[in-house]
Amino acid sequence: MAFKHKLDFIDLELEVIKQKNLYRKLRYGKIQGSHITINGKKLLNLSSNDYLGIPIRKNQVKQLQSSSRSVSGNDESYKKLEKVLAKHKSQQNSLIFPTGYMANLGVISSIAKKGDVIFSDELNHASIIESCKLSDAKISIYKHNNMQDLKTKLKQKGKNKFIITEGVFSMDGDSSHLKQITEISEKSNAITIVDDAHGDFVLGKDGKGTPNSFKVSKKIDVYISSLSKGLGSFGGYVASQNNVIDLCINKSKSFIYTSALPSFLIEHTLQRFESNRDKQRKILERNTKQLSEGLKEIGYNIQSKSHIIPIIIGNEKEAMKFGKFLNDNGVFVQPIRFPTVPKNQARLRISVTAWLTRKDIKKTLSIFEKAFKRF
Repeated sequence: MAFKHKLDFIDLELEVIKQKNLYRKLRYGKIQGSHITINGKKLLNLSSNDYLGIPIRKNQVKQLQSSSRSVSGNDESYKKLEKVLAKHKSQQNSLIFPTGYMANLGVISSIAKKGDVIFSDELNHASIIESCKLSDAKISIYKHNNMQDLKTKLKQKGKNKFIITEGVFSMDGDSSHLKQITEISEKSNAITIVDDAHGDFVLGKDGKGTPNSFKVSKKIDVYISSLSKGLGSFGGYVASQNNVIDLCINKSKSFIYTSALPSFLIEHTLQRFESNRDKQRKILERNTKQLSEGLKEIGYNIQSKSHIIPIIIGNEKEAMKFGKFLNDNGVFVQPIRFPTVPKNQARLRISVTAWLTRKDIKKTLSIFEKAFKRF
């Protein structure tokens, strides 16, 4: 087929995406508290990862470092925050990356190498999948939370063995079987890496995360997490023993070859960490329980016990219709489709936050009840 322009083939690819009901368009909105305003319409926001909803303080924007941390961008504020985060995870040290995605890319590709074997849960985040590929290690995917499959696959030979899982899985809202995983890793002398982006600061004592809630914190070798979800700030980090952090500083490309986060963001993160997070966690727990139980009473099949509540629709087109109905009636819940989730497992992914009031949840349940009757 001849093209008028050498980039016309892209239109064909876009058309295929549209036919599969997988086409995405960016929508611009303004977020304030529990609401988002899109095209002048104010909607309840159920698609935010700012779980704790910590009240916002005014911050003075200072001069940006405009350099990588290994050159001149390593502001003194980093030292304090990294010390706090290491203590938060009961580890020797920590290292901040510009994003959680870059933390996964940098850490896993730095410590795993050719000759090693990585055992990765099949539902792990895209950043984990990409980082495993970058490592040159052999990758063995085990069935989601299937401990027998993990045990079987661990019989493979490798110089070093790594078990990598999320704490709370971002699309299903379920937790990893960390108690069993740590028991298995000890018997096989495997290194356990947990990406706890969605459980950190939210679950466990003092918000120490998913491993803490399962009482296995000391058995996790490497923690990778986000500062932009539970804390509602920005960035990612790794917490582990000193030599792991030292290796990342010296070998991690996503740390070395990028500009440092501005110091005002580091200070902002410290402020949020030192705020009354316990109060916000209790509000989040209350909101999660109220919304989850309300959806079950309506008739929705809710399996998640966390603040991430997926409503599985299946068909991508129907999921888009469902999302549009909610949007038209005042609730913003983003439909999630392939490739973020498997084909024909499209869903509405509800993110519960402490920003929501009881009135907000009551309104949400009323609209979801209308949607249930319609769809």
